[in-house]
Amino acid sequence: MAEANWYVVHTYSGYENKVKANIDKAIENRHLEEEILEVRVPMQDVVEMKNGARKTVQKKLFPGYVLINMVMNDDTWYVVRNTRGVTGFVGPGSKPVPLTEAEMKPLGIKTENISVDFAEGDTIAVVSGVWQDTVGVVQRVDYGKQTATINVEMFGRETPVEISFEEVRKM
Repeated sequence: MAEANWYVVHTYSGYENKVKANIDKAIENRHLEEEILEVRVPMQDVVEMKNGARKTVQKKLFPGYVLINMVMNDDTWYVVRNTRGVTGFVGPGSKPVPLTEAEMKPLGIKTENISVDFAEGDTIAVVSGVWQDTVGVVQRVDYGKQTATINVEMFGRETPVEISFEEVRKM
């Protein structure tokens, strides 16, 4: 089976949730669960002031766009492209271009989970990034965000620093 990638679909503005619902329905009806894995409308929390009161509301991160994790083939392309409200895939001409690893990272989309051989209390060394060649003791491990928090000595005091799993190794 081919590899699934994330693609960006352009929709009519304001139709993002309707497009998501229509694609989810098409996946169910055509039994494409193995080929179209996930449909997302990226949202962010925004604090608004209304009548002097602070209120947290969810807003669309990219109005007019929907993200789809799918295996690109003629069937999946046809289903997504011919969904009501979809104007097309993002990419040159009619050829959809998958998102790169670097483009997906700020969206909070992880392609794979990294398993680590360290736990809280272990000493680790940072092998890349801004804190390269730093040694610290793991205070917290967050598997969801794929990060470890270590204490680093800065200006004579211990300071917690969050580091990606990709940047560390156990000592």
